[in-house]
This record gives sequence, structure tokens and C-alpha cells, in this order.
Amino acid sequence: MDIRDQVVLVTGASRGLGAATAKVFGREGAKVVVNYVNNEVKANEVVSSIGKDRSIAIRADVRNEKEVKRMFEHARAHFGQPITTIVNNALIDFTFNGDQKKNLDTIEWSDFQTQFEGSILGALNTLKAGRHDMAEAHFGKIINIGTNLFQNPVVAYHDYNTSKAALLGLTRNMAKELGADGITVNMVSGGLLEKTDASAATPDAVFSIIKESTPLQKVTSPEDVAYSILFFASPWSRAVTGQNLVVDGGLVMD
Repeated sequence: MDIRDQVVLVTGASRGLGAATAKVFGREGAKVVVNYVNNEVKANEVVSSIGKDRSIAIRADVRNEKEVKRMFEHARAHFGQPITTIVNNALIDFTFNGDQKKNLDTIEWSDFQTQFEGSILGALNTLKAGRHDMAEAHFGKIINIGTNLFQNPVVAYHDYNTSKAALLGLTRNMAKELGADGITVNMVSGGLLEKTDASAATPDAVFSIIKESTPLQKVTSPEDVAYSILFFASPWSRAVTGQNLVVDGGLVMD
């Protein structure tokens, strides 16, 4: 299915990578569901950028199964066709601030639970909500957003990094289960992105170090990652599933 024929859900799409991804899909002609949980104003700005004829902002907390199910029903009623592509991008209560990160002595299990609920529970809820329609159409594209930090934890964000490592496990298990239904499940893992709300607290010196250490001599932008996400939704990736593509300018070579 061409991208212009797809209905794409991007979770956490009011800002940062989510907003960039929603806009890239919009430019390619897809119908886009801009999911948000808190910032309705920014979500509607993304919709205005794409065009109100091809996008809609829908509030839903991805950790809440009932809200996610209603979001899928709302999207289907609005566009007249079901969601075919899911980008699990939502980030729950986290900022990339190395000076304030918790270490072994201060981190609690509740910190891990918060990130596991955002990454794993959120993805599980969207997969459950979308699976039936995708299987019926024998077409579906699931793209989970990871991080290069669980492969190379240059900053040991224990809770966030571990939740994304677990998300790769979920990605590969779901790729195995859903492949027979014509559904692919992949992951795109960016590095620290310059500069989003989530990375705003990161000192400029850190970005300078990343730039100097990266073969492409640049810090990855949200748009750089968004175009790789687009690949996994396109017909060009039709035989690719269960994979993790690291998009960080070559900083981590997997």
C-alpha cells in the first residue's frame, strides 16, 4: 500500500520527533492521526501544518487501553478507513538531562515502571487496537521508536534505556506473531536529537561532543529520523520486519 493510501497514527505527535514524523507523512500525502495527551494547542498546530483535510488531532493516553481503542474508532469514523500504520513514539515524563539523571543509589522501581508503561504498555495497547483491521486487510506497518543508548549507553539513563531495550524484544516477538497477517514490525533508534523539548535540558557541550564523534559530523535532527520511519511504512520495506535501524549519523554502528 502506498503511503498516500495509508492512515498513519503517530503517538506523542504534538512535539519533537512525533511532530516531525507526522509532518513528513503529511507531505507524502498520508492521512495522519496526531495523538497527544497534554498539549492540544501544539497538536492542532501540527494538524494545521499538514492540512485539516488530511489530519486530525486526537487526545488519548497510550497507557489507557480504553482511550486508545476510542482513538482508533474515532480515526476510522473520521477518515472512513482504519489506521494502517502505527508509529509508537510517545515519551512519558522524561527529559534528557544527564546532570539530573538518577544513579543506582537513587533510582527506584517506580521510575522503571513509568518508562515501561510508556514504551511497552503504550505499544501493546496500540497493537491490540489496530491488529484486527490490519489482519483483515492483510496489511499493517508498526514502527516503534527506540534509542541508540541501549546499545551504547554514553549516558546511563537506566529507566529509559532499559525500557527501549525491552521494546526491541517486543518488536521482534510481535514481528514473529503478526508476519502471517501481512503486518511488519520494526524499530527506528535515533540518537540524541537536536533540539527537541525532551533534549532542551541537554548542555550544548554534549551536542558538540556528539558532532565531533559522529562520522557524518552532525547531530541527528528529528527530520532525519522521520524519513527513516517513512521507509518502514513504504512499499520499499515490504520484506523487512523485526529489525532495528539505528539513525544517528554513524555514531553507533550495529
